[in-house]
Amino acid sequence: MQRLALMKLDRFKDHGLLLARVGLGVMFMLHGWPKITGGPEKWEKLGGAMSTFGIDFAPVFWGFMAAFAEFGGGLLLAVGFMSRGALALLVITMIVATLKHVAGGDAFGKWSHAAEAAIMFTALFLTGPGRFSLDAKLFGEPEA
Repeated sequence: MQRLALMKLDRFKDHGLLLARVGLGVMFMLHGWPKITGGPEKWEKLGGAMSTFGIDFAPVFWGFMAAFAEFGGGLLLAVGFMSRGALALLVITMIVATLKHVAGGDAFGKWSHAAEAAIMFTALFLTGPGRFSLDAKLFGEPEA
């Protein structure tokens, strides 16, 4: 009986992917907007996170890329267009943010959001955007 009830929920898998994509996409657009509009000073500060990996050149570029990944990646994720590419950028950005905080000795509460986002984005990367996405409409659904 319980298995039958769970099997009936399977038909909502694509609805769940839509909710996750749109919800996370919009949230990351909201996180990224102040960074995108912050300009070179903000981007330089963000790009300084790359020094955690010994990359000390072009902090403005790296900061802009992080802001773009959050806002632009969030937008692409929400509409389900070029989803896996957007998710790859978001995963990398969240890994960098997590490791920057961990290397800086920050408390769990400071880096856990970035780590959780990296986990969710990786899961969405592996599952794909679902049938309620522009990717599915334009390129067809991948075979199961």
